[in-house]
Amino acid sequence: MSDAMKKEEEIRIAQVSCGTIYGNVQHEIERAADEIGADIFVPEVDLDYVKAKVDEFGYDMKNSIGLSVALARGYAVAEGLVDADAVFVAGCHKCPRGAVIRTEIRKIIQEKTKLPLVMYPFSERTTAGDLLTRMEALVTIVNRRWILERKVQEGLTAGIDSGSTTTKAAIMQDNEVIGATWSPSRAVVKTGEKVFSEALELAGVKRSDIEAIGTTGYGRHALGEHFKADLVQEELTVNSKAAMYLAGIEKGEAMIIDIGGMDNKIITANDGIPDNFTMGGICAGASGRFLELIARRLDVDVVEMGKLALEGDYNNVKTDSYCIVFGIQDLVSALSSGARREDIAAAACHSVVEQVKEQLLQEIDLRQPAIEVGGTALVEGIPTAMNDVLGFDVIVPKYPQYIGAVGGALLSSSFR
Repeated sequence: MSDAMKKEEEIRIAQVSCGTIYGNVQHEIERAADEIGADIFVPEVDLDYVKAKVDEFGYDMKNSIGLSVALARGYAVAEGLVDADAVFVAGCHKCPRGAVIRTEIRKIIQEKTKLPLVMYPFSERTTAGDLLTRMEALVTIVNRRWILERKVQEGLTAGIDSGSTTTKAAIMQDNEVIGATWSPSRAVVKTGEKVFSEALELAGVKRSDIEAIGTTGYGRHALGEHFKADLVQEELTVNSKAAMYLAGIEKGEAMIIDIGGMDNKIITANDGIPDNFTMGGICAGASGRFLELIARRLDVDVVEMGKLALEGDYNNVKTDSYCIVFGIQDLVSALSSGARREDIAAAACHSVVEQVKEQLLQEIDLRQPAIEVGGTALVEGIPTAMNDVLGFDVIVPKYPQYIGAVGGALLSSSFR
């Protein structure tokens, strides 16, 4: 066992932000960092440095001291003036100028450093729980890189992904998936037991044969304790590694898109290791939940709705792509006015993808290849709409709906 496996050092996360005192968000950021054992700090910069960097940047800050200082702190990180292992960039989601500055800060840092970075547009309702997955991913990339460097799965291992709407389990043996299943998420442990037992049966192996288990998703800690898991890992790093693995991409860059039941993730990765990621979940109009509600109105299941979308034209139906309530009202109104079911389905898929673009794709570099994962990748209208919005084709790998479970099984084999 390597020294890295024996001991994980506390990492230093540089916070580059504006307005975090608002709504007590700063306290929540510090709580999240403390919970995962990281030291979060604000880089110190003097006023002369702030003025010099604002002048160098050449953007009118409209007399905003907060944004000016945030920009200077970003430069300080990029120029190596502070000792940091990772970077957390944050700002109020209501501030359009702040969004521009956050994106530019991120570009400056990534152009000049190899530091892992996460961005987060906070609201007054942001809690430490909302931030935990992001902070945990930063710690993983720094302290547990040896896990993410795994290329193949070995032995007989299992992965369980406890998601917001579904729970998945996968059994792998010598780099192949031999059993996988899912169930709607109910009680975390009970649902985890159900899918694990069913996956074992499909694989034709016994629980005692399993050499290592990995858990991920919202219920990862409860399942990790219940199953005495070898690996308990947040989904950002697990999903990025598994996506590139399933897509057969071992080297180079990729972008992973995961439209979930409740929230969405966009991850950029290099050699399977995330180098930037963002998550969203403020509006359910950009989630699988929206698709399920529209499918119910069309009296089909969500997969069949995806097939209908391939035969429709979203341009024939007007919809509000920024709110689940108004979006549903628009589509239901169009349906009652005689719109084709195929056009409604296409409009629903395109609406979700458009909102993902507006919420998340503005905060991350577009990269090719793009890999779409998660259960919504099986809703054929979604990848088709994504191709249209991005302007290039996305890859839908085998087992996209089991991405977290496969990743858990893959990475837990490091602990056999």
